[in-house]
Amino acid sequence: MISTPLGWQRPFPAPSLTVFVALQVLDMITTLLGLQLGAQEASLFLGHLMKVGPVAALLIAKIMAVLLVAAAMKYKRPRLVVFMNYWFAAVVTWNLAMILSAELSAR
Repeated sequence: MISTPLGWQRPFPAPSLTVFVALQVLDMITTLLGLQLGAQEASLFLGHLMKVGPVAALLIAKIMAVLLVAAAMKYKRPRLVVFMNYWFAAVVTWNLAMILSAELSAR
């Protein structure tokens, strides 16, 4: 539980595998769209993987993310799943900002 200044208790968000899967799909779609519009991959790891092709690189990264979430659930570390959901929400937001930026600069 997280305490607030008034002493109220706020429950920690429950890990959501549905949100995780949705964010993975959105990350792949927005990354591929961004790459198609001329954006560059910001992750050094994925940048090196892109040598095998963008789709293959993203699939490898997504498999790794799924394995990490599976391990977190197996070892009862739900906060890691919550953290990853927040992380990928930020990544998708960044991708959307880059897509918008690319579209605005093309005009």
